[in-house]
Order: sequence, then structure tokens, then C-alpha cells
Amino acid sequence: MPRLSDTMEEGNIVAWLKKVGDTVKSGDILAEVETDKATMELESFFNGKLLYVGVQSGPVAVDGIIAIIGKEGEDVQSILASAGTPTATAAPAEAQKPAEPEAAPVATVAPIPAPTPAPTASAEEARLKASPLARSVADKSGVDLSLIKGSGDQGRIIKKDVESFLENPVTTQPAAVAQAISLPAGEIPVTQMRKVIAKRLGESKFTAPHFYLTMEIDMETAMSARTAINAEGDVKISFNDFVVKACASALRKHPMVNSSWMGDKIIIHNVVNIGVAVAVPDGLLVPVVNNADMKSLSQINAEVKDLAKKAKDKNCNPRK
Repeated sequence: MPRLSDTMEEGNIVAWLKKVGDTVKSGDILAEVETDKATMELESFFNGKLLYVGVQSGPVAVDGIIAIIGKEGEDVQSILASAGTPTATAAPAEAQKPAEPEAAPVATVAPIPAPTPAPTASAEEARLKASPLARSVADKSGVDLSLIKGSGDQGRIIKKDVESFLENPVTTQPAAVAQAISLPAGEIPVTQMRKVIAKRLGESKFTAPHFYLTMEIDMETAMSARTAINAEGDVKISFNDFVVKACASALRKHPMVNSSWMGDKIIIHNVVNIGVAVAVPDGLLVPVVNNADMKSLSQINAEVKDLAKKAKDKNCNPRK
């Protein structure tokens, strides 16, 4: 598993595009790998036959063995043994082909039994019986009808019951209402992106001092400028573009803010790059607008839109 980004510690194999026995050339795409920032294509650096696939899908640590490419007939077991991989986990090439469903799995995980659903009352029994007038009085008074015992036919709640409750409110729920609710149990697999988000948030919170500043900004001039710019040009500038440009200009004006604490020294950066958070289904990605202080509002607008689309499509290049 190669290191596909500076911060990558493991890659998650999403799918193999080659199968055991296929001829592979240098530059061929072997598999799709999800890193902490994007889903990338894994290229082959060798020519030969794909003799072994170590992990069909799932996470693999950087430098872990995921495949063996070599000459047909080579002893895969001896290669794995010399690399320190237990030979017991290596299956012959024929057993690794996707077309063989009888191949023995590496490990067996016992399925989690589904919880037995608790008996529920019928829809007629579960429906709260109350007169329209009682419901109206309860709504206006902010009263939970489930706390009131009805005195009407078949336990129907009437106006008098609500008024009596308002005079002498009950602070505890009836035993029939306070029933335990059985919720289904289960597990949700965590993507590489979510793992890194959790790690980075923890590092940010516990390894750097925090202080918080709140202020009000008069944006009337910015609003007028945006209206004038959008009236004349084809590009529609957003307020976010103004914020990116303002942050970049401030960092250029105050270079000590654009610095990093390294423990025994402070590094002052000579370029101004602004990260823009983009919401994606798995969390947040922060693509970077490089040299933002040197770019116009329209350039920032176009670049942010392009980066946001790539982030949502998981096509951001982590090396940039």
C-alpha cells in the first residue's frame, strides 16, 4: 500500500479493477483506494501477472502487502514468507479468483443477532383518544395529553379533564406511558475520511491553546460592492469570496499570524493559502486556494466552485 498523501496512514481498498491471473503492465490501474482525503486510482509500477491479492476490500496500513505481481508460476508462499507475512493467510492464486465462491475466508465473524422486536399495541390502542375541544385547549396551554387520564367513554379525554389537569398538574408520567422502547442495535463502518477528521479535531483541541473572539462587522459596503460587481460582470461573486479575499489580505498584512508553532521555533510562511471547508456526505473536506492574496474575487469564485465540486466527487488531489 503506497502512501498516496502526506497524512495517509492507511488506505481503504474500495474495488479491484484487475483479478488474479490478469496480465498487468506498468501504468495499469489495479484498484480504487480511499485515502483520508479522496478516492484515488492505484497504478501498477511493474509488468507481469497478478499472482496474489492480499485484501479484497477494507483498510490496509501504508507499506502493507496488498498484491504480488511477478512471473507466472512463481511461489507466492515463499514471497509472503520472506516479507514476514504468515503463509497460512496466503491462498493459492486459483482460490483468490472472484469466480470461486467456495474459497475459504481469512477470518470468520459471527453475525450479530437481530434484536427481538418488543410486542407493540395495536394502532387503535396506541392512538390517544381526545375530543377536538380537549386537544385545542391542550395545544393552547402547552399540555401533553399523554399525561392526562380521560374520564369520557372508553377513556376519552374531554375538555374537563384538561382543565382539571391545569389546576392540579401531574409531574410524573403514568406507568403506561413510560414504557421502554427497543431500538435496533448495529454498527456503522467508519470511512478513512471520518477517521482522519476525528483525529485532526482531537489534535486541534488538545495540542493547541484556544481563544475565542466575537465581533460584529458592518457589511453594508461589502453588500453594495457585491451588487455593483455582479451587475457588471458575468461571474456572480458570493459573500464567501469576500471573506476568503479579506482573510488572505489580512494574512499578507500581518505575516506573524500566518505562522506555525514548531516547538523550538516559529515558521513564518511566505505564501498565503486559504482553506475552504466543504460539506460532503462523510464530513468535511478543506480544499486549499493557493496564493489567495494574489487572486481576484472572480478567480477565487471560480477556484472555490471547482474545488468544492472535486471535494464532493472525492477527486481532490491531496498532493496540491
